[in-house]
Amino acid sequence: MAEDTAYDGPILEIDKLSISFFTRLREIPAVMDFSANVMPGEALGLVGESGCGKSTVALGVMQDLGVNGKIVGGTIKFKGRDLSEMSPEELRDIRGSQIAMIYQEPMASLNPAMKIGKQLAEVPVIHEGISEEEAMKRARQVVEDVKLPDPDRILKAYPHQLSGGQQQRIVIAMALMSKPSLLILDEPTTALDVTVEAAIVELVKDLGKKYGTSMLFISHNLGLVLETCDRICVMYSGEAVERGSIEDVFDEMQHPYTQALFRSIPLPGADKNASPLIAIPGNFPLPHERPNGCNFGPRCDYFEAGRCDAGPISMAQVEGNDRHATRCLRFQEIDWSAPPILADKKEKGVIGDTVLKVDNLKKYYEVAANSMFGGADKKVVKANETISFEARESETLAIVGESGCGKSTLAKVLMGLETATEGQVMLDNLSIESTEIQDRDTKTVSSIQMVFQNPFDTLNPSMTVGRQIIRALEIFKIGNTEAERRVRMLELLDLVKLPREFADRMPRQLSGGQKQRVGIARAFAGGARIVVADEPVSALDVSVQAAVTDLLMEIQRNEKTTLLFISHDLSIVRYLSDRVMVMYLGHVVELGSTDQVFSPPYHPYTEALLSAVPIADTSVEKKHIVLEGDIPSAMNPPSGCPFQTRCRWKSEVPGNLCETEVPPQRTMAAGHEIKCHLADDILAQMDPVIKIAAE
Repeated sequence: MAEDTAYDGPILEIDKLSISFFTRLREIPAVMDFSANVMPGEALGLVGESGCGKSTVALGVMQDLGVNGKIVGGTIKFKGRDLSEMSPEELRDIRGSQIAMIYQEPMASLNPAMKIGKQLAEVPVIHEGISEEEAMKRARQVVEDVKLPDPDRILKAYPHQLSGGQQQRIVIAMALMSKPSLLILDEPTTALDVTVEAAIVELVKDLGKKYGTSMLFISHNLGLVLETCDRICVMYSGEAVERGSIEDVFDEMQHPYTQALFRSIPLPGADKNASPLIAIPGNFPLPHERPNGCNFGPRCDYFEAGRCDAGPISMAQVEGNDRHATRCLRFQEIDWSAPPILADKKEKGVIGDTVLKVDNLKKYYEVAANSMFGGADKKVVKANETISFEARESETLAIVGESGCGKSTLAKVLMGLETATEGQVMLDNLSIESTEIQDRDTKTVSSIQMVFQNPFDTLNPSMTVGRQIIRALEIFKIGNTEAERRVRMLELLDLVKLPREFADRMPRQLSGGQKQRVGIARAFAGGARIVVADEPVSALDVSVQAAVTDLLMEIQRNEKTTLLFISHDLSIVRYLSDRVMVMYLGHVVELGSTDQVFSPPYHPYTEALLSAVPIADTSVEKKHIVLEGDIPSAMNPPSGCPFQTRCRWKSEVPGNLCETEVPPQRTMAAGHEIKCHLADDILAQMDPVIKIAAE
């Protein structure tokens, strides 16, 4: 170990790495000519769209490419030693002790049949040969380090008894058990709520400093990389296209793909009508269909035929910046400060009459107290508690909140998949809260449609795209003949900007963004008045998100649709919505126009949500609020205010009012309502969470 402590060069040194996967048909180059260094204590962010090779680089570092994956060029050195020259025994010693990896899905790393304490203690017992007693002491210390409450209970629990955020913290604890020199994080927060994500990111940064760990942080979220990393490497189609410090790449980008990525994400101040997001044209190339020369050429605004497609392009240093390089032939000729050529300004849709009115809606579920084995005791889960709001024609109403706050339950009641326990849901002047979907007439069913979160699960894999849309038209009784329905199906493909030849394709032949477009076409097949969009872009890449959100907006403008947009991504909510409804544990805690909700005074929960959103802009100053604890169970909610167990303002309310009484709904301004006990003068003192620094 003496040589390790003396080593002061790069912890990880990747030089001209090429990785291919071999199938019976061909060699598929997944990563080409990739170079990157991670210095001691440094965090490098690896960003790019799905399929660009980020995870393949990580698996290459772990020397875990499977039977058909092979490093075909270049080297990966860890503390100066070439990993490919190590024996399987040496690699086994290094993996888990000196190089640790945290995966996207925590349950993939946890043994469901083994208690947490035993799983954690296993790591140092195997790698360092210490006693079980000593290992358990260390496990308890690490559980405290990752800020989990009641460490003794956690150590005795099984993985399924923990929430998603707690599971991910345990996986981080496991990775840190042997104090590794390098920690690889592969999209570690994608499946988590934005508030949990903020806490995990904070934790990873603190632990990195405490243990002196270097990090390779893989993500497609630029805001997250800004908040966690020192340096960034942008990948496109198997190649690194730009790398440098966070400030250099964010403020002085030198590659068209990096610029295109930033233009496709909503930053504070973006306006969906005045300056719509600019989606990257075309599609990501498949590995065996890459163009000659620059891989990004066919989608690039600055492409020059005969030059950009003449031959391989290597990385070039950007003068004046520290270790900043770009894979672009024209980077010195491009005016990077020129404003983008904007699409035409869009006319804001005129918001019309109320289409949907929800009044004092309650949805309770009765479950056995011991639901696994039955039993006489019954408990009530209060999923939705006295929800009231209106939605108007051509309006986008965003519904935001953490998992378990009742957003999807509300959507199910609106769709008729569940019936209300109490209260009223009026579609135009028709009461629908007690009518299940099978009992609703065709007009009502076609009037309220849903676009789901995961486009992969909503299409029938054995039916062509065209047939699936025609099936919806048949159900909605649109068109008298098959020929008429086929014409309408092709018009719907035009509406969602998919080529007409896609009608004969199977879902497996489509990308994620294309599948989501088919889902949208199907939702609009019956001329929907209201579309409930449940996290419709969270499973998509940022560049595809821009295209899909822009599409939804355009259809809404033309069809005068009311859009109920369920999301936890407040950046997209701010960009898209006219009004915002914030939910917590079944209650509506704040409701108002987007400007009202995004500027003080806030409900304390809204304030924490805004603080948790990662923003990919170095000029933004953000107040730092990390919510402690998990969202309480709807089966056993806290007394009084639902948010009081996590509220940082609770001490400002005299007595124990927060713990004994549910706050009344208060009107702060016209159309702006907050459910909170805080006095007006204290609410008025709230500072903005997000400030854009003066230029």
